[in-house]
Amino acid sequence: MRIAIFTETFLPKWDGIANTLCYLLEHLEKRGHAAIMFAPQGAPQVYAGTPIVGLPSVEFPLYRDLKLVPPLVNVAEILSAFRPDVIHLVNLASLGLVGLHHAHTMKLPSVASYHTDMATYARHYRLRFLEGPIWAYFRWLHNQADLNLCPSNFTKIQLEAHAFKRVAVWGRGVDTERYHPSHRRTSWRVRLTRGKPELPLLLYVGRLAAEKRIHWLGPLMKALPGPELAIVGDGPMREELTTAFQDTATVFTGYLQGADLAAAYAAADLFVFPSDSETFGNVVLEAMASGLPVVVAGAGGPVDHITHGRNGFLSDPKNPADFVRLVRHCLTEPEARVKMGQQARAYAESQTWEAVLDGLLQQYAQTIRTRSRRPATLSSGAWWRDRHISGAERLWALSGSQRGLEHLAVLQMVVGRFHPVADSDAIGSVR
Repeated sequence: MRIAIFTETFLPKWDGIANTLCYLLEHLEKRGHAAIMFAPQGAPQVYAGTPIVGLPSVEFPLYRDLKLVPPLVNVAEILSAFRPDVIHLVNLASLGLVGLHHAHTMKLPSVASYHTDMATYARHYRLRFLEGPIWAYFRWLHNQADLNLCPSNFTKIQLEAHAFKRVAVWGRGVDTERYHPSHRRTSWRVRLTRGKPELPLLLYVGRLAAEKRIHWLGPLMKALPGPELAIVGDGPMREELTTAFQDTATVFTGYLQGADLAAAYAAADLFVFPSDSETFGNVVLEAMASGLPVVVAGAGGPVDHITHGRNGFLSDPKNPADFVRLVRHCLTEPEARVKMGQQARAYAESQTWEAVLDGLLQQYAQTIRTRSRRPATLSSGAWWRDRHISGAERLWALSGSQRGLEHLAVLQMVVGRFHPVADSDAIGSVR
């Protein structure tokens, strides 16, 4: 097969999406498939044999670590020369709109993969009034693809509840050799416990951002005297969190990768992850592969992988006190904790990238075989007129506060300029 990939994010930015795409490109090369990738400028020119077309991008004002390629670029000539069999739209938002347009005009099957719960992000950034319009916009986009993939059953249920169509699960794997209990090193244990390796060590790995709810770990550390906490990662809240945790037994390591990250996982006793906005949660599976029991919020993708009380615990996602209770239980039952870590490792061993990515190739092939109708144009329906948005949300969106209008304009620019409002009050569809 020949696969054209449009992604809103890739290297040098490192996150779960970039991690997944690296494994995907390596797998395509291994299986002998050809690929081309379109991504924001700054990515390497080639990765695992796949040429990468870097496109000029702008900083997204609501999430400054995200660089968006405006949907004005035309890559039809490059795409035509490549002659793809299928177009894969990764984290469809802005550049993905370009890929969707070319898929329709070139009459190619399209697969869109959903990776980021932006509506929940809006809530964590105190922009709750944007949740409805965000769901409408992404539903408008995804419902024009031939197949929509998401990383977990939890997310599939969530998307279908918001009227996304043709949704299937494309899971994620974990490298069980890279992340393994054997990478435990005394030097890392000493470093992460501030020279107190005999004490229990809690570990968080991920971005330091509002949607990760790292602030839940502050009360936990104050309520549980004794354990040390290592926070691995970086992000916009690094300085604020460092100040907030300065009177606790906490180490901030900054961003780690490769052998250092694997050693950090293996050095810990328990993985703590309070985020409720994960569509999958790669770090949870990496921690499990490293032999760690996990305590996570019972929401989002991690729910698929945790058997409560067997390989980890699912806390009430709205109750920080329940999170503290479960961590306390793990710390006071060391033998049960070790056994739970062994069960976590056994589960992770069943989640191989090879099986997951071979499954994706089958989904590509099935989409190519079964697609019968080939829409000629994108929908002209206006996402902000989506029937699934309440009347109050529409009123707020169209005539609300100036702040609301300014934020909505950021979303509207992606489609509003190019697709006029349709007469119908229902969301438009190319089908």
